[in-house]
Amino acid sequence: MVHDHRDINGGTVRAAIFGISDGLVSNSALILGIAAANLASDTVFLAGLSGLLAGATSMAAGEYLSMKAQNELIERELKVEEESLTNNPQSEIKELQAIYMSRGLSNDEAKLLAETIHRNPQIALEVHAREELGIDPHNIGSPSSAAVSSFSAFTFGALIPLLPWTLFDGDIAIFTSLFLAIATAAIVGIVLAKFTERSILKTAFRQVAVAVLACAMTIAVGTIFGT
Repeated sequence: MVHDHRDINGGTVRAAIFGISDGLVSNSALILGIAAANLASDTVFLAGLSGLLAGATSMAAGEYLSMKAQNELIERELKVEEESLTNNPQSEIKELQAIYMSRGLSNDEAKLLAETIHRNPQIALEVHAREELGIDPHNIGSPSSAAVSSFSAFTFGALIPLLPWTLFDGDIAIFTSLFLAIATAAIVGIVLAKFTERSILKTAFRQVAVAVLACAMTIAVGTIFGT
């Protein structure tokens, strides 16, 4: 039966999932911690907005730079491999032959397969990249796409606990922010469970537990050191 696989190497989906979760948890904790210090509602809103912008920008920049550096390293390794295929083809054939023999092929079978692959330089490079480096040259991810996805996702997650402060203040805003944070964390967990085909209950509970723990810590600090 033919089946499809999800894209797990590109980085965009991963950046989006972590972006929403990180934005939600970090800004919820920040907002509720500031609110617990009995500061004015406009101060809480400003802190939340600053947390949103700073976090989204920082996360997008980090995602872009890390993926860019990773891609540059991959490109360098592919270039080294390409030069070796050109200058030392027999050595590379033997290397590939040894890999296939380690997987159960006989000496003759592995040699024939390696030589057949090396008849096409482009295919040979792709196979060596997968077998030696563990990468797919056609699917190394886009730093720009990951950065945009990360920024958008973080902004979405961080905006949720901030919205109540545009409508309410005081205890109503605090409890609404907390409720939205918990509800959204559960939804993120459910979506993640659907994507990974894991237990919905366990994944949702894990997401909620992390959000609640982070908020509880900042609320405690805000209460102790607040005005």
